[in-house]
Amino acid sequence: MKETILKLYEERPTSYTNEHRKLFSDFLTALNKGEIRACEPQANGWKVNGWVKMGILVGFRMGELTAIPYSEHKQFFDKDTIQERQFSLKDKIRIVPGGSSARNGCYLAPGVTIMPPAFINIGAYVDSGTMVDSHALVGSCAQIGKNVHLSAGAMIGGVLEPVGSRPVIVEDDVFVGGNTGIYEGIILQSKAVIASGCIITSSTAIYDSVNKCFLEKDGGGSFTIPTGAVVVPGSRPLKSDKSFQISCPIIIKYRDSKTDSSVQLENDLRSILD
Repeated sequence: MKETILKLYEERPTSYTNEHRKLFSDFLTALNKGEIRACEPQANGWKVNGWVKMGILVGFRMGELTAIPYSEHKQFFDKDTIQERQFSLKDKIRIVPGGSSARNGCYLAPGVTIMPPAFINIGAYVDSGTMVDSHALVGSCAQIGKNVHLSAGAMIGGVLEPVGSRPVIVEDDVFVGGNTGIYEGIILQSKAVIASGCIITSSTAIYDSVNKCFLEKDGGGSFTIPTGAVVVPGSRPLKSDKSFQISCPIIIKYRDSKTDSSVQLENDLRSILD
């Protein structure tokens, strides 16, 4: 599969055969099952699987725009190769009525809860016990760990190109507050808490008030928010004109028992849903 996808990506054929379409269908099935991932954890960090992103892009090139019936008076239009994923009770995923959608080619583990409306894009990986709250986005190829809460309006950015670029990664037991934006290959390490309203990108300065320093970019060209860090919105003076302020999220402390009690609701919700 990998070799054929690499060949199709590089050659960019003007037409595709039924065999190519069957290959892409098998590729989507592997993504749905979590057998392949756009990015995966390794002993020394996260590894980007660029060929998986290439496969998704091949699917978009291969697809033809088609009408997708929605109701008697409404329809959508999308590529026939990449449409909405269908679920059944055996998937053990809680999808609350109200307009949520997940694209074919995303992995949702048993025990995931999706509140309406939310959208999960192709290539995304969402592990067990995670809640995707109302108006939240899990972008293409984003990797979400176990027991994560993506609060209402949380935007987890996606990335397909460049194919070697790292997606956003949210590790286990992270709490992401409402109306936040996490983009451009940011890693939120386990148990981090991101307060409502934080916007974090690869060009955002992030100050660690505990260790009295700015975070430095990691080997992936973006930032890694440390394990257990509690991050709130902040600002700093603009260097060229100190009368203006620019965004600068601040690590105000590292997670402790008081922080744990403030997010206890998440555990209570999960115990109700189990």
